[in-house]
Amino acid sequence: MDIFDKCNKFTQAREAIRAGYYPYFKPIQTAQAPEVRINGERKIVCCSNNYLGLTVDPRVKRACIDAIRKYGTSCTGSRFLSGSLELHERVEQKFAKFIGKESAILFTTGHHSNLGTISALTTKGEVIITDKLDHASIIDGCRLSYAEMVRFKHNDMNDLERVLIRYKDVNKLIVVDGVFSMEGDIINLPEVIRLAKKYNARVMVDDAHSLGVLGKNGKGTAEHFGIDPNDVDIIMVTASKSLASIGGLIAADEKVIHYIKHFARSMIYTASLPPAQVAAIDMSLNIIISEPERRERLWRNVKKMADGFRALGYNIRNSQSAIIPIIIGDETKVLIMWRALYDEGVFCSPVVSPAVPEGESLIRTSYMAIHTDEQLDYVLNAFEKVGKKLGVIPGTYRPKPVKPRMRRFISRMRIGAYKMKMFSKRIAKRYLWFGER
Repeated sequence: MDIFDKCNKFTQAREAIRAGYYPYFKPIQTAQAPEVRINGERKIVCCSNNYLGLTVDPRVKRACIDAIRKYGTSCTGSRFLSGSLELHERVEQKFAKFIGKESAILFTTGHHSNLGTISALTTKGEVIITDKLDHASIIDGCRLSYAEMVRFKHNDMNDLERVLIRYKDVNKLIVVDGVFSMEGDIINLPEVIRLAKKYNARVMVDDAHSLGVLGKNGKGTAEHFGIDPNDVDIIMVTASKSLASIGGLIAADEKVIHYIKHFARSMIYTASLPPAQVAAIDMSLNIIISEPERRERLWRNVKKMADGFRALGYNIRNSQSAIIPIIIGDETKVLIMWRALYDEGVFCSPVVSPAVPEGESLIRTSYMAIHTDEQLDYVLNAFEKVGKKLGVIPGTYRPKPVKPRMRRFISRMRIGAYKMKMFSKRIAKRYLWFGER
């Protein structure tokens, strides 16, 4: 036996690539804008988390360039030792003030933020309570901790209370997503906080998809519900969405942040975020604070697309954010539909079980403030054409008679989609869902 035997036997992805149903690692040749080039072809992007469009904002790019001129390209060390810049601390202070907390700490990635914070704050004999659809980085943080992890049904407050009663005499941390990244729905945060106070639990909210999107000032889930930020013990955000960079921020009471600084392994043993990325966060925060009209444009676009999909007959569930899932159900049809949309010039994301429950496979779409009406109309037209052609939505599309050679081609396509489904299931089972922090 050889440790690499598993590598030699792993063929599903190569088979899916040959069949044309492999949706991952697409080499984008342009900036992360509403339109990109992939293999020289124009695609309209509706799977990006660049909600406010700041990755291409000239002010953000200029701030990155200025930071490189002043600080160079890398800090070459961890925050714990030689890798802390005044720039890191300035961003931490700005974010804490913006979000309404005493202090904050900047991690190199959002994944590291959840990994380090959850594992540092919990230990043997304690319990971490998570929503069943929480992000994989939350699950990974629980696994790194010695605490017990218990999950409750998605956004089901009765089930959350059942778990809290079961562990009423144990130290508890409830960790939830603010916006769930596949479904686009929002956690019932007022009820989570009420139950946490009733049963003496602490609350951590992952606002990766909420910052810059939810709330009057873009402060996230707590502001969306009119909740005092001090009622949420820990707020986490990623910089790879609305903040046009990479990294993660944790905001909490100063004593909690001080503790995390000295016990989070993903902080202590990871090189710090490079100056250009920190400068991008700094400038993006300035724009979020000073330009609420960007958020207004985003929500106008989101409403246009949600209304458009519903009018076409698509099921978008209870989407309440910039993420709009198109529920298809059949996994093979999802992959065939993804490929058809891709060929029409629309770049979106297919999601199959166990990333979502069996029979609830979907096409994940998300939108930016800088999408134009023409681009959004193009996407809706493509979804109408493909949806009717595949029988996903009502329509009068009548395919022409299929010649025997074409039947063989379609058969190969379906086989390819099936192989891709098997591959996607395997990947999703390993990583729980497709996403990034």
